[in-house]
Amino acid sequence: MTSMLANTIWFRADSLRRIVAALRDEQGGPRIVGGAVRDTLKGVDVTDVDLATPLIPATVIDRLDAARIKAVPTGIDHGTVTAVVDGKNYEITTLRRDVATDGRRATVAFSTNWREDAARRDFTINALYADSESGEIFDYFGGQADLEAGILRFIGDANQRIAEDYLRILRFFRFLARFGSGYVDPAALLACKNGAHGLTALSRERIAQELTRLMVLPNPVLSVRLMIENDIFRSFLPELKDEAAHHLEQTFARETGFNQKISLPARLLTLLPRDAVIVDRVAARLKLSNRLREQLTKRVNTPDPDVENIRVIAYRNGVECATDAAMLYCDNSCLPSCLSKLKDWIAPDFVVKGGDLISLGLPVGHMVGKTVHSVEALWMEEDFPPHDRQLEIARQVVETLLSAPRNA
Repeated sequence: MTSMLANTIWFRADSLRRIVAALRDEQGGPRIVGGAVRDTLKGVDVTDVDLATPLIPATVIDRLDAARIKAVPTGIDHGTVTAVVDGKNYEITTLRRDVATDGRRATVAFSTNWREDAARRDFTINALYADSESGEIFDYFGGQADLEAGILRFIGDANQRIAEDYLRILRFFRFLARFGSGYVDPAALLACKNGAHGLTALSRERIAQELTRLMVLPNPVLSVRLMIENDIFRSFLPELKDEAAHHLEQTFARETGFNQKISLPARLLTLLPRDAVIVDRVAARLKLSNRLREQLTKRVNTPDPDVENIRVIAYRNGVECATDAAMLYCDNSCLPSCLSKLKDWIAPDFVVKGGDLISLGLPVGHMVGKTVHSVEALWMEEDFPPHDRQLEIARQVVETLLSAPRNA
């Protein structure tokens, strides 16, 4: 295990080595902590490296300044300083113990005790530390064994951990989807169910962040099903539809079967009724980004997709939207054909303008705009033939209009 960490690129990086040299102390610090250790042991790519140290934040800043490393007091009240080296951020947090919690945030006191710091973390697999020189692992609560077995456990009493921060309920289901492998700790699940009422105290942004992180994981099906069965959604998503678990499972199976990439808008819509007003209300309440909100609205407003209109949906809303609509709303018989019609398809440009119709003899006036739309509709009905055909359709439409008898 030691050599696994010590031989990784992120562990040997010059930027990390500079920070370690600046913060070296006589109490075994700094140590790498949390995700970088966990993910390396699991064989997952490491994106962020966090460190823990017995040094108080003021000393951390002084040490970094002396080493000419930029120090940003990003969470100074909770002991966190961010070191910026070669454009990369490293969060450095002083060892802590909780003094008081209210389910949303904690009041902390700094510590020099590594086990005490580990005890305040959420899950055993997140309370793993590594010596920053040798890569030796420090595991105070059996996190390595749990990681290997695919078991997610709270540290100590699950009810207490959740009462300290109710967001840990949603984190439990997200980490279960990432690292769980079948067995679900019943004590943890019961504690999540019992504490779900506390989610009402959290900001909608924090809830939305955890929900979206869960929904883009490779397979969130089990976690979402367990959340539904244990009434986790009730406090923040009362609009959850009855068949949400089945629809998500079906969409996941289609993603796998047709080798489609994960779509966050599509997966979120598996949870909600196909009702544009409800979807927009949920998006507003959870304060989703404007882009995601627009994506959800487009998908839920599409007509029922089929082989005849799937490219029209793609032309009007984009291929990604049409693909999601097919994945969500097609029946099994038409889905393969719809996806086939979208594969590698690039929506063509419609080039006919009002001036083209006027040059063909259509009088200037209100009919020009309407006729352009008529030509475009006929072109779409013919499944988007090349530009020459657009002009031919325009000519035919204008000739028909000009030859029609006029009212006296």
